[in-house]
Amino acid sequence: MTTERHALSDSQWDAIKHLFPIRESSNGRPQADQRLMFEGVVWCLKAGTPWRDLHERFGPWQTVYKHFADWRDDGRLEIVKDTLQLMIHEQELLDRTLWSVDGTSIRAAHAAVGGGKKGA
Repeated sequence: MTTERHALSDSQWDAIKHLFPIRESSNGRPQADQRLMFEGVVWCLKAGTPWRDLHERFGPWQTVYKHFADWRDDGRLEIVKDTLQLMIHEQELLDRTLWSVDGTSIRAAHAAVGGGKKGA
């Protein structure tokens, strides 16, 4: 079992690994490790870093990003999210009473709301 902070537990991976089948490669190169690619995506998203700053242990950032884009586009990431949320809900680890509200406030210039520019 891995103890990496951003990594999935073995039981979490077991719950979703069927969504990442191993396919035969058409170019003769071995397929990238799906768990490593997924953990690279999770690492990048949780850490909030640009893709180019992805830790080297996950391989080339372009490869990880390509997997992310494919999984996002085919709806797989949504299924993974739902599966893992259900899993932690069933284990009573999901705190549904926790709410977060963004209090960001940005003041717009007068011209942005139709007030016109100074001196006009």
